[in-house]
Amino acid sequence: MNDTFNFKRFLLLLQKTLLERPMQLFGFTGLIILFSLVFYFLCKSIVGFMLAQNLTFVLGLVGGGSFMSSFIFSYFFSNASGSCYLTLPASHFEKWLCGILIAGILFPLIYMLTYRAIDTSFVGLYHQALDPSAPFYKEKYDAVYLFAFDGKVANNIYPMFFFSSGAMVVGSLYFNKVAFIKVALVAGVGCLGIYGLNWLVAKSFFGNIQTAFPFKYVDMTLGKETGSIELTKTSQLISSYSLCYIYPALLWVLAYVRLREKEF
Repeated sequence: MNDTFNFKRFLLLLQKTLLERPMQLFGFTGLIILFSLVFYFLCKSIVGFMLAQNLTFVLGLVGGGSFMSSFIFSYFFSNASGSCYLTLPASHFEKWLCGILIAGILFPLIYMLTYRAIDTSFVGLYHQALDPSAPFYKEKYDAVYLFAFDGKVANNIYPMFFFSSGAMVVGSLYFNKVAFIKVALVAGVGCLGIYGLNWLVAKSFFGNIQTAFPFKYVDMTLGKETGSIELTKTSQLISSYSLCYIYPALLWVLAYVRLREKEF
């Protein structure tokens, strides 16, 4: 038998993980979906459809996915459950892959399907409520449309999900209690630190600056005029790919390394 990966053994491990704590896994997923439904309804009534769609998707996918990721390896919250999980007859690669499958594939897939159903229902009700004989009917109809999963907003949210989920998985293996809060604090301090360091470096080079966005641009004042210095297209491409793909992948790999460390 392969000590690294066995498909039958992996399926048994996945089944155990899903069915051992169904109330937490499925209950939390249902709670996220219910929150998205209520938030979408309230938000569209206040700020309109487009902003409601964007906010609901980012909060549900990134926020819910982050909490789900921190919960996946919550076996280590106590010595007893952590030891039982580590001694399961499965390789550390299978355990890591099981967590990746649940947090990185199953949850976003389920959430996106239910979000599409919610979005379709609200948009359809809006279109049906319009009077075809009213003035500007066509403009009002076309102003509200389904959230595009392949659009610019969604493509900016996906890297946020993978980055935050990867950080939460790693954090759940390093912090045995309230990992979600601890990782959120560490991530917040890290982001503020990067922003502050970037501002100080830009200040030392350019002097009178207004804003300095990390890895992108610096706005500065020259007399009464305001100018902007941006990274070259090649540098922007490198930083963009690093933030969107390389750094999230490194976090997921680090989770695997940390899980192997806990095995011994």
